[in-house]
Amino acid sequence: MTRARGDQPAVRFTLLGPLEVRMNDVDYAPTGPKVLQLLALLLMRAGQVVDADTIIRELWSQDPPRSVRKTMQTYVYHLRQCIERNGLAGGEVVVTKPPGYVFKVDREQIDVFTFQRLCKLGRDLLATDPAAAADTLRAALALWAGPPMANVPCGPVLSAYAVDLEEQRNAARYLRIQAEIEAGQHRALIPELRSLVAENPHDEGLHGQLMRALGLSGRRLEALEMYRDLRTKLNEELGLEPCADLQKLQQELLSVGTSTT
Repeated sequence: MTRARGDQPAVRFTLLGPLEVRMNDVDYAPTGPKVLQLLALLLMRAGQVVDADTIIRELWSQDPPRSVRKTMQTYVYHLRQCIERNGLAGGEVVVTKPPGYVFKVDREQIDVFTFQRLCKLGRDLLATDPAAAADTLRAALALWAGPPMANVPCGPVLSAYAVDLEEQRNAARYLRIQAEIEAGQHRALIPELRSLVAENPHDEGLHGQLMRALGLSGRRLEALEMYRDLRTKLNEELGLEPCADLQKLQQELLSVGTSTT
Protein backbone atom coordinates (compact mmCIF):
# COMPACT_ATOMS: atom_id res chain seq x y z
CA MET A 1 0.00 0.00 0.00
CA THR A 2 2.26 2.78 -1.24
CA ARG A 3 -0.28 4.79 -3.21
CA ALA A 4 -4.00 5.20 -3.17
CA ARG A 5 -5.47 5.51 -6.66
CA GLY A 6 -3.74 6.49 -9.86
CA ASP A 7 -1.12 9.15 -9.16
CA GLN A 8 -2.47 10.25 -5.79
CA PRO A 9 0.21 10.70 -3.11
CA ALA A 10 0.94 8.00 -0.59
CA VAL A 11 -1.25 7.73 2.47
CA ARG A 12 0.52 8.67 5.72
CA PHE A 13 -0.37 7.21 9.10
CA THR A 14 0.56 9.09 12.26
CA LEU A 15 0.79 7.72 15.79
CA LEU A 16 3.23 10.28 17.25
CA GLY A 17 0.44 12.62 18.25
CA PRO A 18 -3.20 12.17 17.20
CA LEU A 19 -3.80 9.11 15.04
CA GLU A 20 -4.39 10.40 11.53
CA VAL A 21 -4.74 8.81 8.10
CA ARG A 22 -3.71 11.58 5.75
CA MET A 23 -3.94 11.81 1.98
CA ASN A 24 -3.83 15.10 0.06
CA ASP A 25 -3.83 16.96 3.40
CA VAL A 26 -7.16 15.40 4.41
CA ASP A 27 -7.50 13.18 7.48
CA TYR A 28 -9.51 10.02 6.74
CA ALA A 29 -9.07 8.36 10.14
CA PRO A 30 -12.17 6.50 11.32
CA THR A 31 -14.29 8.37 13.84
CA GLY A 32 -15.59 5.40 15.84
CA PRO A 33 -13.49 4.99 19.02
CA LYS A 34 -13.22 1.19 18.79
CA VAL A 35 -12.36 1.25 15.09
CA LEU A 36 -9.72 3.90 15.77
CA GLN A 37 -8.35 1.76 18.59
CA LEU A 38 -8.24 -1.28 16.30
CA LEU A 39 -6.41 0.72 13.62
CA ALA A 40 -3.80 1.91 16.14
CA LEU A 41 -3.16 -1.67 17.25
CA LEU A 42 -2.76 -2.93 13.67
CA LEU A 43 -0.49 0.01 12.73
CA MET A 44 1.71 -0.59 15.73
CA ARG A 45 2.46 -4.08 14.39
CA ALA A 46 2.17 -3.36 10.67
CA GLY A 47 3.13 -6.32 8.55
CA GLN A 48 2.77 -8.74 11.46
CA VAL A 49 -0.13 -10.91 12.55
CA VAL A 50 -2.07 -9.38 15.44
CA ASP A 51 -3.92 -12.28 17.02
CA ALA A 52 -7.60 -12.01 17.87
CA ASP A 53 -7.00 -12.50 21.59
CA THR A 54 -4.72 -9.44 21.67
CA ILE A 55 -7.33 -7.38 19.85
CA ILE A 56 -10.04 -8.49 22.27
CA ARG A 57 -7.86 -7.70 25.29
CA GLU A 58 -7.08 -4.24 23.93
CA LEU A 59 -10.64 -3.34 22.96
CA TRP A 60 -12.44 -4.69 26.03
CA SER A 61 -9.77 -5.45 28.65
CA GLN A 62 -11.48 -7.61 31.30
CA ASP A 63 -15.08 -6.97 30.19
CA PRO A 64 -15.68 -8.38 26.68
CA PRO A 65 -19.25 -8.58 25.32
CA ARG A 66 -20.97 -11.96 25.09
CA SER A 67 -20.54 -12.19 21.30
CA VAL A 68 -17.03 -10.76 21.40
CA ARG A 69 -15.66 -12.46 18.25
CA LYS A 70 -18.56 -11.33 16.14
CA THR A 71 -18.32 -7.79 17.51
CA MET A 72 -14.59 -7.70 16.78
CA GLN A 73 -15.25 -8.85 13.21
CA THR A 74 -17.78 -6.03 12.85
CA TYR A 75 -15.10 -3.47 13.79
CA VAL A 76 -12.68 -5.05 11.30
CA TYR A 77 -15.40 -4.74 8.64
CA HIS A 78 -15.92 -1.03 9.50
CA LEU A 79 -12.18 -0.40 9.20
CA ARG A 80 -12.06 -2.07 5.81
CA GLN A 81 -15.06 -0.03 4.69
CA CYS A 82 -13.35 3.20 5.80
CA ILE A 83 -10.25 2.33 3.75
CA GLU A 84 -12.24 1.32 0.66
CA ARG A 85 -14.78 4.15 0.84
CA ASN A 86 -12.07 6.81 0.93
CA GLY A 87 -9.91 5.20 -1.75
CA LEU A 88 -6.96 4.76 0.57
CA ALA A 89 -5.67 1.58 -1.07
CA GLY A 90 -5.66 -0.21 -4.37
CA GLY A 91 -5.91 -3.65 -2.80
CA GLU A 92 -6.71 -5.44 0.41
CA VAL A 93 -5.02 -3.89 3.43
CA VAL A 94 -6.60 -5.55 6.47
CA VAL A 95 -5.92 -9.18 5.67
CA THR A 96 -7.36 -12.09 7.63
CA LYS A 97 -4.53 -14.42 8.60
CA PRO A 98 -5.16 -16.91 11.42
CA PRO A 99 -5.02 -16.45 14.31
CA GLY A 100 -5.82 -12.78 13.58
CA TYR A 101 -5.21 -9.99 11.08
CA VAL A 102 -2.32 -8.33 9.25
CA PHE A 103 -2.24 -4.66 8.24
CA LYS A 104 -0.35 -4.74 4.92
CA VAL A 105 1.31 -1.37 4.49
CA ASP A 106 4.77 -0.01 3.77
CA ARG A 107 6.18 0.82 7.20
CA GLU A 108 7.68 4.05 5.85
CA GLN A 109 4.10 5.34 5.59
CA ILE A 110 3.83 5.15 9.40
CA ASP A 111 5.58 7.91 11.33
CA VAL A 112 6.65 5.60 14.18
CA PHE A 113 8.81 3.49 11.89
CA THR A 114 10.31 6.55 10.19
CA PHE A 115 11.12 7.92 13.65
CA GLN A 116 12.79 4.67 14.68
CA ARG A 117 14.79 4.46 11.46
CA LEU A 118 16.06 8.04 11.88
CA CYS A 119 16.94 7.38 15.53
CA LYS A 120 19.04 4.38 14.56
CA LEU A 121 20.77 6.38 11.83
CA GLY A 122 21.46 9.24 14.25
CA ARG A 123 22.88 6.81 16.82
CA ASP A 124 25.13 5.25 14.18
CA LEU A 125 26.39 8.68 13.06
CA LEU A 126 27.16 9.91 16.56
CA ALA A 127 30.66 8.43 16.77
CA THR A 128 31.86 9.80 13.43
CA ASP A 129 29.78 12.89 12.60
CA PRO A 130 27.99 14.43 15.60
CA ALA A 131 26.66 17.38 13.58
CA ALA A 132 24.98 15.04 11.10
CA ALA A 133 23.75 12.90 13.98
CA ALA A 134 22.17 15.96 15.60
CA ASP A 135 20.45 16.93 12.33
CA THR A 136 19.10 13.40 11.90
CA LEU A 137 17.82 13.17 15.47
CA ARG A 138 16.17 16.59 15.18
CA ALA A 139 14.36 15.34 12.08
CA ALA A 140 13.21 12.28 14.03
CA LEU A 141 11.90 14.36 16.93
CA ALA A 142 10.16 16.78 14.55
CA LEU A 143 7.78 13.94 13.62
CA TRP A 144 6.15 14.22 17.04
CA ALA A 145 2.97 16.31 17.28
CA GLY A 146 1.97 15.57 20.87
CA PRO A 147 1.40 12.58 23.16
CA PRO A 148 1.33 9.32 21.20
CA MET A 149 -2.13 8.29 19.93
CA ALA A 150 -3.59 11.32 21.69
CA ASN A 151 -7.09 10.81 20.26
CA VAL A 152 -7.23 7.04 20.80
CA PRO A 153 -8.96 5.45 23.83
CA CYS A 154 -6.06 3.18 24.78
CA GLY A 155 -6.56 -0.18 26.45
CA PRO A 156 -3.80 -2.22 28.14
CA VAL A 157 -1.82 -3.04 24.99
CA LEU A 158 -1.80 0.45 23.51
CA SER A 159 -1.20 2.07 26.91
CA ALA A 160 2.00 0.04 27.32
CA TYR A 161 2.97 0.91 23.75
CA ALA A 162 2.42 4.63 24.44
CA VAL A 163 4.73 4.46 27.47
CA ASP A 164 7.39 2.74 25.34
CA LEU A 165 7.09 5.40 22.64
CA GLU A 166 7.58 8.17 25.22
CA GLU A 167 10.71 6.39 26.43
CA GLN A 168 11.98 6.24 22.85
CA ARG A 169 11.27 9.96 22.46
CA ASN A 170 13.20 10.78 25.64
CA ALA A 171 16.12 8.60 24.51
CA ALA A 172 16.18 10.36 21.13
CA ARG A 173 16.17 13.77 22.81
CA TYR A 174 19.03 12.71 25.07
CA LEU A 175 21.05 11.51 22.07
CA ARG A 176 20.27 14.68 20.12
CA ILE A 177 21.54 16.84 22.99
CA GLN A 178 24.64 14.66 23.31
CA ALA A 179 25.30 15.04 19.58
CA GLU A 180 24.89 18.81 19.74
CA ILE A 181 27.29 19.03 22.68
CA GLU A 182 29.86 16.98 20.78
CA ALA A 183 29.30 19.17 17.71
CA GLY A 184 30.27 22.24 19.75
CA GLN A 185 26.77 23.66 20.25
CA HIS A 186 26.93 23.51 24.05
CA ARG A 187 26.32 27.21 24.72
CA ALA A 188 23.09 27.30 22.73
CA LEU A 189 21.82 24.26 24.64
CA ILE A 190 22.03 25.75 28.13
CA PRO A 191 18.58 27.45 28.22
CA GLU A 192 16.83 24.32 26.90
CA LEU A 193 18.66 22.09 29.35
CA ARG A 194 17.82 24.36 32.28
CA SER A 195 14.14 24.08 31.34
CA LEU A 196 14.35 20.29 30.98
CA VAL A 197 16.11 19.93 34.33
CA ALA A 198 13.41 22.05 36.00
CA GLU A 199 10.74 19.77 34.51
CA ASN A 200 12.66 16.59 35.46
CA PRO A 201 14.36 17.38 38.79
CA HIS A 202 15.51 13.80 39.41
CA ASP A 203 16.77 13.04 35.89
CA GLU A 204 20.50 12.56 36.40
CA GLY A 205 21.17 12.23 32.67
CA LEU A 206 19.80 15.71 31.96
CA HIS A 207 21.68 17.13 34.92
CA GLY A 208 24.87 15.61 33.56
CA GLN A 209 24.29 17.10 30.12
CA LEU A 210 23.68 20.56 31.60
CA MET A 211 26.77 20.26 33.80
CA ARG A 212 28.84 19.28 30.76
CA ALA A 213 27.43 22.14 28.66
CA LEU A 214 28.18 24.62 31.46
CA GLY A 215 31.69 23.27 31.92
CA LEU A 216 32.47 23.50 28.21
CA SER A 217 31.12 27.06 28.21
CA GLY A 218 33.58 28.17 30.89
CA ARG A 219 30.99 28.05 33.66
CA ARG A 220 32.60 25.32 35.74
CA LEU A 221 31.57 26.78 39.11
CA GLU A 222 27.90 26.78 38.07
CA ALA A 223 28.23 23.15 37.00
CA LEU A 224 29.76 22.17 40.34
CA GLU A 225 27.06 24.07 42.23
CA MET A 226 24.46 22.13 40.23
CA TYR A 227 26.08 18.90 41.32
CA ARG A 228 26.00 19.92 44.98
CA ASP A 229 22.33 20.93 44.75
CA LEU A 230 21.37 17.66 43.06
CA ARG A 231 23.36 15.61 45.59
CA THR A 232 21.57 17.35 48.45
CA LYS A 233 18.17 16.77 46.82
CA LEU A 234 18.86 13.08 46.18
CA ASN A 235 20.18 12.57 49.73
CA GLU A 236 17.28 14.31 51.43
CA GLU A 237 14.42 13.06 49.25
CA LEU A 238 15.54 9.58 48.23
CA GLY A 239 18.50 8.68 50.43
CA LEU A 240 20.69 8.26 47.32
CA GLU A 241 24.02 9.49 46.01
CA PRO A 242 24.40 10.76 42.43
CA CYS A 243 25.12 8.03 39.88
CA ALA A 244 28.67 7.02 39.00
CA ASP A 245 28.64 9.00 35.74
CA LEU A 246 27.78 12.22 37.56
CA GLN A 247 30.41 11.59 40.22
CA LYS A 248 32.99 11.06 37.47
CA LEU A 249 31.89 14.27 35.74
CA GLN A 250 32.23 16.18 39.00
CA GLN A 251 35.78 14.89 39.40
CA GLU A 252 36.59 15.92 35.83
CA LEU A 253 35.32 19.43 36.51
CA LEU A 254 37.31 19.62 39.74
CA SER A 255 40.48 18.39 38.03
CA VAL A 256 40.12 21.08 35.33
CA GLY A 257 40.04 23.68 38.07
CA THR A 258 43.09 22.18 39.77
CA SER A 259 45.09 22.02 36.55
CA THR A 260 44.47 25.70 35.81
CA THR A 261 45.57 26.94 39.23
